[in-house]
Amino acid sequence: MTAQEVRLCGLLLQEHFGDVVEKVGTHLLRNGAQHLRAIVQETGTPMDLVKKSLCVLIQHGACAFSSGRKGPGSPVEYQASFERILRILRYPRYIYTAKTLYGDTGELIIEELLQRGHMTMSSTVKTVADRLTLNMEEGHSMEYSEVSNTFSKLVETHFLQRCPPVEVAGKAVSATPDPATTPGAPANNTTPSTPESFADCYKVPHVTLIGRGKRRNSSEDGEDQRNAKRAKEDPETHGDEGIYWQVNFERFHLHFRDQAIISAVANKLDQTSSEIVRTMLRMSEVTTPPIATCTQALSANEIFRSLPPNYNISRPILDQYLTLLVDDPMEFVGKSGDSGGGMYVVNLHRALANLARATLESVVQERFGSRSARIFRLLLRKRHLEQKQVEDFAMIPAKEAKDMLYTLLSENLVQLQEIPKTPDHAPSRTFYLYTVNQLPTARMLLQNCFKTVANLIERRLFETKESKRLLEKSQRIEAILASLQASGAEPEQLTEVEEMITPPEKQQLESLRHHINKLDSAENQVDETIFLLESYIKSTATATR
Repeated sequence: MTAQEVRLCGLLLQEHFGDVVEKVGTHLLRNGAQHLRAIVQETGTPMDLVKKSLCVLIQHGACAFSSGRKGPGSPVEYQASFERILRILRYPRYIYTAKTLYGDTGELIIEELLQRGHMTMSSTVKTVADRLTLNMEEGHSMEYSEVSNTFSKLVETHFLQRCPPVEVAGKAVSATPDPATTPGAPANNTTPSTPESFADCYKVPHVTLIGRGKRRNSSEDGEDQRNAKRAKEDPETHGDEGIYWQVNFERFHLHFRDQAIISAVANKLDQTSSEIVRTMLRMSEVTTPPIATCTQALSANEIFRSLPPNYNISRPILDQYLTLLVDDPMEFVGKSGDSGGGMYVVNLHRALANLARATLESVVQERFGSRSARIFRLLLRKRHLEQKQVEDFAMIPAKEAKDMLYTLLSENLVQLQEIPKTPDHAPSRTFYLYTVNQLPTARMLLQNCFKTVANLIERRLFETKESKRLLEKSQRIEAILASLQASGAEPEQLTEVEEMITPPEKQQLESLRHHINKLDSAENQVDETIFLLESYIKSTATATR
């Protein structure tokens, strides 16, 4: 774990969970597994706050606890997961994907589970139905059964999964303890397990939920808080008590990877080619392991039968498209046999490598210009070249080529390899070859992306802090306007309240929102690059095993 990753994790924890959780989480990231008393002493935080912070981290899967390293009877140790904390950066993308695939209901289900960490199916369905009902016209409400159906679809497609059982004193507990009812840290020796390691990971329980979402007024919020204890003492049973669900991030990542490959094929060739690749990925998504370097082989006959009906592609045209995809230099599709009209696979690792390569080339072009990008592409293709060869192949004057090579070398985008002809390593008898090592360069760029996102978050927090008074005033006025509109106030009253914000303040607010939106958009764009580079690095590690 690098300093940039720790810095970014700290900013994400601070923004979403507050300063105390950020302090505890950053301490665990820097120092590794520690027991409760050591965390309290080294952070100088009261034990009660440390317990609550650990509870929040465990609830969101950002911290694991296990039996002590000194054997039975030793204190439970806690260890933070920086990979899980970094997933917070991708929350908007998860929610948007769920909205695209399953509509507003799917969006709210994923949003609730991301905000709460994990929930039971019945409580998720109730909460989402109430939120959807609130946005409906008066007299309309959302059926619990509709939300339950969408929840079941998300489980069937593995976007949701059960929380893994926790091994406590050698026995499996049915689900993760709920921090809402157990605010203290776990006291028994535990060993975490993965969700896929037990059979019921994607089994939807029979939930007895009948009714519709309820429309709650603001006056009822106080009653909800006053009756919170009564609800805990006398809860309704729906048949899924103790079964908690969480978002399956890996399934979302597989979807993102497939979409990136499909989009690349569409940009490189055409829409029909991308639809063929989409069909191949959809057919093999169940049978292909997540860490596979290529999909399961599919025959041309199977692909032809599985194409969408609205694509009127004849069999000879499909064969031509498949041949075109196989012969393309990007090698997104490969041929693995001739049976069944030809057996074809999608080269996942090769596709990710080419996408990462295109990203590196784009970075070089944006930072150093098109001529430097031409040299960079040349070195990627030719592997090893002397300076004179670079000048000749790139058709760039010697002085300019030399300056560009040295600039790329100083930024660690290009490496210099010495091959001596004699043991004394004399410069006059040594070959100096320039080369590009794609994997180390991708790792370096990934760290730069982490640094960029951290800078963007800090800038956004600074902008918000500078205009804190104005934002609070705007929120108060918006609340007053909403209250007056609900009570049926006259237009003159509404206009009078709106005029409490002066024109210069309105202009300042508009400018601030514009800057914040640009920073948010930049964060999401950088995260797409982070995902692509992470996928390539993981795929390379798998392919070399």
